[in-house]
Order: sequence, then structure tokens, then C-alpha cells
Amino acid sequence: MNVLLVDDDYFVVAALEKKIDWHALSIERVFTAYSVTQARDVLLEQSVQILICDIEMPQGSGLELLAWIREEQYSIQTIFLTNYADFNYAQKAIELQSFDYFLKPIEFDKLSLIISKAIYKAKEQQRYEEALQDGDLWRKNQNKLQEHFWSKLIKEYKTAPDPQAMAAHIAEQKLAYDISDLFLPLLLTIFPYDRSLGKEDKELFDYALLNVLTELFQDPLFTIERVVEHKDYHWIVIIKWQDQPDAHVIECVCTSFIEKANLFLKSDACCNVSSTVSLLHVQKSIRDLLQMNEEMIKLRNGIFFVERLQLQDTIYTPPNLHEWEERLQAGRTSHFLDEIRRYLRDLAHKGVYNASVLRLFRLDLVQLVYSYLKNKQIQAHKLYTGTTNDQLFMQSLNSIEDMEKYMEYLVSTAAEYQHYADQSRTVVEEIKQYIHRHVGEDLTRTSLAELVYLNPDYFARIFKRETGISLGNYIIEARIKAAKHLLETTPLSVYQIATKVGYANYSYFSKLFKQDTGWSPSEFRRSAHAGYSGQQDVAGGDR
Repeated sequence: MNVLLVDDDYFVVAALEKKIDWHALSIERVFTAYSVTQARDVLLEQSVQILICDIEMPQGSGLELLAWIREEQYSIQTIFLTNYADFNYAQKAIELQSFDYFLKPIEFDKLSLIISKAIYKAKEQQRYEEALQDGDLWRKNQNKLQEHFWSKLIKEYKTAPDPQAMAAHIAEQKLAYDISDLFLPLLLTIFPYDRSLGKEDKELFDYALLNVLTELFQDPLFTIERVVEHKDYHWIVIIKWQDQPDAHVIECVCTSFIEKANLFLKSDACCNVSSTVSLLHVQKSIRDLLQMNEEMIKLRNGIFFVERLQLQDTIYTPPNLHEWEERLQAGRTSHFLDEIRRYLRDLAHKGVYNASVLRLFRLDLVQLVYSYLKNKQIQAHKLYTGTTNDQLFMQSLNSIEDMEKYMEYLVSTAAEYQHYADQSRTVVEEIKQYIHRHVGEDLTRTSLAELVYLNPDYFARIFKRETGISLGNYIIEARIKAAKHLLETTPLSVYQIATKVGYANYSYFSKLFKQDTGWSPSEFRRSAHAGYSGQQDVAGGDR
């Protein structure tokens, strides 16, 4: 397998040559070219399967090169590099059946995975062409039939199979199985880190994951019959035993997989291992495996065997919530979080793997923190509104570590906001500035209190304490002040100004304005303009 690098920038080509581990990708030779003309010369003389090419070059574009490749019917997988996210480029690249479209600056780790994927596709293409030449498509057809067999078996795991019907189906499809063959279902759960490829590009991440699985799950004792993603980051792997089942071998393979996931996928992982069963009982085995996954507390980077794990009904023993609450009230947040971590780790240490325990613990802690916030006059339902809270809450039952992460967010957010809310002067100043920026909007005690997540009555009290004036009167003063400025500086009608400062009722606006200034809005405008003209006359007389 050979690759050709094409870019008019010498340093880009040099960087690609040096920073990509071509040997690890099984690339035998790396050819280079700095123009479309040079690239054509290389392609005419050398066997190239992968092309990595810049689009914008002075003496002909990469798109022109790919069009020529298609005309000449070369079987080459092409990856384009470009500085511009131009839709027209992307559309043309798709029309010419390019493999991928990669924006500079180059992320070499990600590009390596894309190249690996292109190599896999190139090898598939080679095998397909060889099969066509030999007239041997039977094997490809069998692979499709086998894939369909397992997909149906996995997706319909709730239905008990009929032995005769299954045996007849196997015989009809000429599948190399017997209903007495032994299989082992596994469930691999992946926990991508926040900055891993799993969060940025799941399709590429899944491809890398399958590569790791294919590399590791190889042994004379078994073969992998099917790998399918049950739901996001949850993969079912079906293993067929060629010899006597060996749990130790599976444990070693799972351990190696977790290590590789940590290192190469930048993700934690968890392996749930079902019981070895005959083909007839694979569906039930998968059902038990998925049920265990829903009911258990997972520990990241752990391996769990269905046969060894006893998910018996466990009585929830809550921590000393009274002591914990005292620590929170005293502002000892770090100690409070230490107690949470200690409690959760103790559950795992005691072998308590029932998720219902974790669910009850979460309920107690949420209630404790919400009660703490209520005593501080902070509206918890407003403070924790948002995607971050929702996501962490939903993920909190995934594993001990995810629950720790949610608890840290819950408690730290409460403590930080309580500290902010204690600075009443800062809170009041923030609302005063908001009022002046939004005088024309509907400003109520409730809506303003919600901006700072405080109880409306409590907020009204601290506002008056800090300013010496009630919130309602402050809003009126801010609106009248804004109205004065508009009357003095704009030609807007009094009706328009009333609306702009938040009063749809003109009569009510005029009444408030006169109470504050002693003049009606029209009188104020005439007086202001007369005073301005008088100042101009005086200034003119001085000159």
C-alpha cells in the first residue's frame, strides 16, 4: 500500500512525511509532489492507493487532479486538505467521490485515523476487485447473510427463538452454525472524556474503536462473530468459542481492551461479561446482560461477570445527612465532597452494585442541597436550569465516577452561588444596571429576582436595604429618568416615549411623570427646549 502527498507548500509535505507514522499504518512507500503535473507523473509511473492532496495550488487544483484520476479509472482513495470551508469545494469533492475533506491546520492524530479508514476502504476495494476477477462473490454474500442473522438475533432479543425454526433458517442460509455451538455475549461501555474524539467526531471515534476491538479480540480459542452498537457508547460483542470456554482468557482480553481505550481512545471503559450459552440461548443471555447493565452501578475501567455479580435487592443505608448538612451550612464544601466520594467508593468496596441504591442516594443529596439553597433564599430550580445540569444528572447513574462528577457540580454550584448571593451590594448593583438597560420591558419583582435566582420577597428586602428605596419606586424613577432624556434629545412623540419606557397606558405615564417633575411630559419638553434656546442666546450675546 503506497501513498502520494501533494501540496505546493514544501513544509506541509515535509510535516506530513515526518509526523504521520506511516509504518504503523502499513504504508510501504510515501511519494511526494508539489504540483498537479508532478502528481500525474508519479501516478503514471507508480502504484498509489492513497492520495492526500491540497485543493488550492497555483498550477492546477486538487479537484482537477481527482477528475483526471477518475477519467483514467485509477482506484485511489483521496483525502483533500484545504484552508477554506467552502461548500462548493466540498460539493465538487463529493461529486468526484473523494474519501474525505480535511480542514487545515492539520490535526495529525485525527488525520492518521482518517488515513487508516481510507486504507481499510482501499483494501476492501482491492478484495472486491479480486473477487470480481475470480467470479467469487459467494463469500461476500455469506458475510452479508451472517451479518443480517446476528443483527436480527440481537435486535429481537425479547422473543424466545424456536429451535426448529432457527435450525431451518441456518440450513437455508448455509450459515456455518449449529444450535449447540457455544457463544459469549459481551457489553462494552465507553466513557469518552470531554475532549476526546468521541465528543468531537463520533463516526471517526467509532471507527477507531472497531479497530481496537479487531486487533485485541483475536485468539485461537474464539472468533468475533458480530459487533453492534446497542446504543451510543454501548457495544455488544458476540464471541464464538472454537474450543473449551475460558473465562480467564476473556478477562485478560477485556483488561487489555480497557488499557487500549484509556491510551488510544482517551476514554474510560467497562466490560460486562455474560455467561457462555448455546446459540439457542444467546437472545436470553443478551437480555440478561442488558438488564444487568441497567440495574448495576458501574465502576469505570472495571470488568463484571454476570455469573459472579449478585444484584440482590439491597437496603439503602443513607449517610449521616444531618452531619453532612451541618458541614454544608458551615461552608466546609471540600469536606462535604470528600464525604460523598468516601461513601460512593465504600459502596463499590462492599460490592453493592444495585443502581437503585445510587438512585436513592442521589435523591437524598439533591433534596439536601435544594433545602440548603431554600434556606439561603436561592431558587434552586432556576440555578440548575440548563444543559449542563440536565446532562450530568442523566449521566450520574452511569457509574460511580459519573455520580461523583454530578455531586461535585451540584454542591460546588450551590456553594459558589451562595457566596455570590451573600454579596448583596453586588447583587443589587447588577439588577440596577439591568433595570436601566431594559426600562422599556416588563420589569416585575418576580422577573428581576429570577435573574439572580433569589426568592422575590427576600430580594425586595435586600434591594430596599441597600438602596433605601423600594424596588417598585426605583423602577419608576429609572423610567422617568429615561423619559426625560428622550423628551430632551429626540423628536419622538410623548406617546412613543411612554411606550419606549414601559408604559402602554399614556394617562398613567403622564400622572407618574407629573408626580415626579411637577410638569406634564409636554410641558417638560417645552421647558427643556426653551431653556436650551435661552442658553444658546446667552452664548450668542457673549460672542
